[in-house]
Amino acid sequence: MDDIIGYMQNLLISEPLREPVLKNALFSLNLPADSKGLDVGCGLGMVTRLLASMIGSGGHVIGLDTNPVFIEQGRSLADQTDCGQKIAFQVGDASQLPWGDNTFDWACSVDFVGYGSLNTTDLLRELVRVVKPGGIVFIMAWSSQMLLPGYPFLEAGLNATPSGMAPFSTGIDPAQHFLRGRSWFSQAGLPDAQARTFVGSINAPLSSELRSAIIDLIQMRWGNGEPRLSADMRQEYQRLTTAESPDFILNIPEYYAFFTYTMIYATVL
Repeated sequence: MDDIIGYMQNLLISEPLREPVLKNALFSLNLPADSKGLDVGCGLGMVTRLLASMIGSGGHVIGLDTNPVFIEQGRSLADQTDCGQKIAFQVGDASQLPWGDNTFDWACSVDFVGYGSLNTTDLLRELVRVVKPGGIVFIMAWSSQMLLPGYPFLEAGLNATPSGMAPFSTGIDPAQHFLRGRSWFSQAGLPDAQARTFVGSINAPLSSELRSAIIDLIQMRWGNGEPRLSADMRQEYQRLTTAESPDFILNIPEYYAFFTYTMIYATVL
């Protein structure tokens, strides 16, 4: 339970960072007004709430997750918004969706398909199955970051560590990398999938919420520095990323960083 609570806290802390770029990406889809959609692997429902805000007063979104704690918290957060009445949450298995064929106008998954051990093609086939012909299936995932401006060699080294490459790891089939995801759509029966990448920009001065989100992100991506880095690189990393350090990188008045989300999408035939 402690792990779940910690993960939920990380998700909430990250929202000020992730929400603007995800909102921009979702808005680009021009989802139909008053449509019905599905968000698989919804977590605490941030994306579910964003989707509900974009589909008009007659729209409806269902968020599905295997974790009942996430679902309960998602309901609570949705009820605090103006679009809570357009959202429902349900515990369920993404590999066996509890709906019939052609139920939804669109379906999506953000930071879920391509993570973990579930077969990506099988998950996409399920999304395709429940969407009506002419509807949209789309997935998104975090795809890169540059958070240490002025230190490209250090950041390249950090990104080449197991934590920096997660969820990809040594030994995984290259075809399972998210940026190869158009092939997953082809295998799921949608050969004309397209991909787009959206950039989230971070400019100082930083709000306290955004500052906390970046600190949490640095810790999540790279921790305290990989032992496999050289001693000099580990020392430099600690100097730049420790809040109490006089050289803490977020204290640079002109601090700028960015990260990306990549979307892969297709129309159901």
